[in-house]
Amino acid sequence: MALLERVTTLLRANITDLLKQAEDPEKLARQLILDMENQLIQVKTQVAIAIADQHLLLQKKTEQEEAHALWQRKAEAAVAKGHDDLARAALERALSHQRMAESLGHQHADQAAEADTLRGAYTRLQQKLRETQASVEILAAQLRRNRAIQRATAAQTAIQEGSRGSKLAPLKLRVDQTASHGRAARTMMNAVTPESLDERFSSGEQSDQIEALLLELKERKTRLS
Repeated sequence: MALLERVTTLLRANITDLLKQAEDPEKLARQLILDMENQLIQVKTQVAIAIADQHLLLQKKTEQEEAHALWQRKAEAAVAKGHDDLARAALERALSHQRMAESLGHQHADQAAEADTLRGAYTRLQQKLRETQASVEILAAQLRRNRAIQRATAAQTAIQEGSRGSKLAPLKLRVDQTASHGRAARTMMNAVTPESLDERFSSGEQSDQIEALLLELKERKTRLS
């Protein structure tokens, strides 16, 4: 996901080193904070979407499980009445819903992992933003102090040289305060596409399975009689 790649790049950046090497540290600091705030908004939106999708998949999985149970009961009722054809049809529907529930279960697990990854990235980006803002505050204080020193030095030099027009060459500013490194974001788990359950069952294997389930229902009925 491109969004997570951009977030990871921001998290790995050493803010202090970037500011020390910049020609205009103040401008770079403002840009870094703006980038982080924008990425934070995007990640928060993706977290909400991922959680919503996760809930939807869980709901659909539950619906398929309930449908499987319903058709299983219908198959049992058909066997009780001696209607083998109806029982076979009901068992076929039950198996279909069972396969769908299993597929949705895999998708739900993948979506939950993605939501967790996004939540982790959001938390770490928040921390990185706070660290960057703290570094910028330190930088701003140093710049104000250096400018005051420049003005005082310029005034003193002018008095000593007796020349009001003399100007003190600007001092090159470098920031020495070390900021904490942001931890690397977890690589988003690759969504694993569940193996197609339709391919797992050939038509002959499904027929055998249905016959086996039908026999099991009949034997259960015989034991209860």
